Amino acid sequence: MAQMRLDKLLTHLNCGSRKEVQALIRAGRVSVEGQVVRDPAAKLDPETAAVSVDGQVQRYRAQRYYMLNKPAGVITASRDARHPTVLGLFPENERRGLFAVGRLDKDTEGLLIVTDDGALSHALMSPARHVSKVYEAEIEGELAEDAAQRFAQGMTLKDGTVCRPAKLEHLPAVCGQCVRITLQEGKYHQVKRMVAAAGGVVAHLRRVRLGGLALDPRLAPGEYRLLREEEVALLRQEPEDEQGG
Repeated sequence: MAQMRLDKLLTHLNCGSRKEVQALIRAGRVSVEGQVVRDPAAKLDPETAAVSVDGQVQRYRAQRYYMLNKPAGVITASRDARHPTVLGLFPENERRGLFAVGRLDKDTEGLLIVTDDGALSHALMSPARHVSKVYEAEIEGELAEDAAQRFAQGMTLKDGTVCRPAKLEHLPAVCGQCVRITLQEGKYHQVKRMVAAAGGVVAHLRRVRLGGLALDPRLAPGEYRLLREEEVALLRQEPEDEQGG
C-alpha cells in the first residue's frame, strides 16, 4: 500500500482532529515500531507499521465501520436542508465516504451501522439474505390475543403489502406493554404497520439488533463508536449462523 503521513493515519483512526493528533505526536505520545516519532509528516505503511498512542496499539482498516445509537428526531440521510441527519452526528472531517446501512424512521431510535463499505451494506440489506432485525417497542392500545400468531404466520396489510413471518414477544414492563419484534425484512414503516394491523399503536420504537450484532448498551442516543473486528465479522455471517435476539 502507498505510504501515508503519520498525522493523516491517526486522524483516519479517529485519534483526534488533524490538529489534535499533531499535538499528540509532537508531545512524544506516539510510537512507531516501538520508537517515539515526533514528526507528524513521517511516512509509513499503514497496513504493516505498528503504531501506538499512549501505549495503545492503533490498527489500520481501509474501511470504516461504526455503530451508532440513532436518536429520535434525526433522519437517516447524508444531507437534508430541513432536518438534522445521522451523518451530522459525526465530525465533519470523518464524514467523507460514509453512509448509513438501510434506514430507521425519523422517530425511531437504536442501532444503525454507518460505514463506507458498499459491499457489506448490500449484503445486509439484500431481501434474499433475510438478515434479522430486532426491535423493542412500547405499545398503546390492546393487541389482539392472537397477535403473536398473526406475526408468526405472516401478514397481508390493508394496502396489499405482504409481510414475511415475524416473531412477537411480550416483555416485562412497569406500565403499559412492551414487545420485542424480530423481522427478516425492512419494508416501509413495517413494525408500526404490523402492530397497527394487530390492534395496537407504536408509541416508541428502538432497534436493538441487526443480524448477529447487538446495540452496545453503553452508547447513549446520538453516540457512536468504531466496530471491533469481531463485530464486523458478526455482520458478515450468513443468517443461519446468527444468534437470535
